[in-house]
Amino acid sequence: MRRNIIAACMFAACLGMVSCDDTTDTLGGSLTDNGNRLSIKADTFSVTSETMLAEKVIARSSTGYLGRMEDPETHTTVTGNLMSQFHVLKNFELPEKDSIMSRDANNEIIADSCDIRLYYSSYYGDSLSQMKLTAYELAKPVEEGQTFFSDFDPEARGYIRPAAQGGIAEKRSFTLMDFTETDSIRKKKGYARNINVRLNGAYKDKNGVTYNNYGTYLLRKYLTDPSAFRDTYRFLHEVCPGFYFKIEGGDGAIAHIQMAQLNIYFKHMEKKKVTEISTNFVSTEEVLQITNFSNDNTQLRQLASETGHTYLKTPAGLFTKLTLPIADIMAGHSTDSINTAKIVLYRKNNDTSSNYQFGIPKNVIMLPADSLQSFFKNNRLPDNKISFLATYNSTKNAYEFNNISGIVNLFSHNRTMPEWGKVVVVPVELQTVTQGVGSGRQTKITKVSHDMGLSSTKLIGNTAGGKNIQISVIYSKFYGR
Repeated sequence: MRRNIIAACMFAACLGMVSCDDTTDTLGGSLTDNGNRLSIKADTFSVTSETMLAEKVIARSSTGYLGRMEDPETHTTVTGNLMSQFHVLKNFELPEKDSIMSRDANNEIIADSCDIRLYYSSYYGDSLSQMKLTAYELAKPVEEGQTFFSDFDPEARGYIRPAAQGGIAEKRSFTLMDFTETDSIRKKKGYARNINVRLNGAYKDKNGVTYNNYGTYLLRKYLTDPSAFRDTYRFLHEVCPGFYFKIEGGDGAIAHIQMAQLNIYFKHMEKKKVTEISTNFVSTEEVLQITNFSNDNTQLRQLASETGHTYLKTPAGLFTKLTLPIADIMAGHSTDSINTAKIVLYRKNNDTSSNYQFGIPKNVIMLPADSLQSFFKNNRLPDNKISFLATYNSTKNAYEFNNISGIVNLFSHNRTMPEWGKVVVVPVELQTVTQGVGSGRQTKITKVSHDMGLSSTKLIGNTAGGKNIQISVIYSKFYGR
């Protein structure tokens, strides 16, 4: 144990000394006494790489995506369709029945109108692109407690309530720059950009009762049983299971949906004055919001077969797989300690020109190929032992993994692993929390999930012999008297 500690200290000292250079054969003798000589050696090896199809990935992003867009570099098209549920508060209440002034000819309470607004924080592409969507009512809620993948399709899984049975299938043409709203509204302070889906057509519930619109259905359900609107489970199962928003036509933009909000508008009397008011239900982290991504897998396979580079492409697109030369690294070093193993993945600059280029993945994680699914399924965090995080360095135009010796040691001691020597580089989205004050402030990673945004880049590599990617290894070894 003492020798291991000394080796680590001597290695750290070497890194900090100006006199350290590429010649390390006699370095140990200069750092320790003759009784415990420390030998430090360095070597480099070629690493081969390839592009792998990501297929489906676990979808745990806190952001929803809606739209369709083509990557100008690869000409692959990605479509994002959104399923959203709505949360209710335990103290939810509507105004007293007698104070609701919106009534039909029979003096029954009605909603003047109803809509769902999909609020987005930002978007990819052109805000003037014309697209078409259909808002489908769900027949049953998508239940919690499952692992959802990026190919989860409520329509294919039988969650959509058929239109023949009265289910909503509201079609809407839209642009992200919503010209159906006046300039005065869009320029108003506090205005939040949104896609507005109006639910003002006649609606038939599961019992065959018809209402003038969906909002009226909700109001009357509340008047029948207010308690169902104060418990999210009951609300989803007895009142409103949720909606699926599917892109049916057009392309050119994808919006980052932060929240879906279901609004009911009606007239209300207070202090003998009638005003128009609304009540709403919103999507929150307490309920599910899942994006179903559709990619052109035929074209993705063609990209994966290209040589001279590999790809990182999201969402659910392409990863880069590396084969580490473990046998070569360990040859003649079975009794040595591996202090560091460094890999730098250089990016190949995009040679196409477009105003709507996909972004470069910001954060990537490297982990053993065997651990790809379990890492995300079990909500693990990078541990700098067998999973390592790297952030894109724009100055070097690269991703640097400064020390993956843990993975090298893992493979050297576990030669029976199904994908022995292979690691995968995956774009990820991070959630962090900052703790402490002043100079003691620290940012801690709390969640790592697959990056579900639009990003794409090429990495140099995937050539014969793997000469474009190097792993630099530093070994250490003690010699007694």
